[in-house]
Amino acid sequence: MRLRSALTAALGAALLLAAVPASAAAATGQFRYDYVTVEGYEATGFLNNPPNGECVDLPGVGEENPVPGHSPKNRTDAWATVYSEPHCQGDSFVLRPHTGGASERLKVRSVVFG
Repeated sequence: MRLRSALTAALGAALLLAAVPASAAAATGQFRYDYVTVEGYEATGFLNNPPNGECVDLPGVGEENPVPGHSPKNRTDAWATVYSEPHCQGDSFVLRPHTGGASERLKVRSVVFG
């Protein structure tokens, strides 16, 4: 009798896990951008396998840096919408998966994937 109860509980747990949606998936790949550091050095920032559906303020070009990033390149498998301001505010531009990119004229401070 205990074996049947244990089997029923295991089956129920498996069905419950299958029914619960998975946590936010990540975009697979890398997102890159160029920027000038607060100290005045040229740098390249990147995000590896960034989360889908979450606004990401780009490291190095947030509110602490008066100069935004530029030349974004989307090498992930998800669409990327870049924004001119932190917290996904301001003007936006969409970059397609795998090959999406823009010139240094496009200024960026945050991005969302999905």
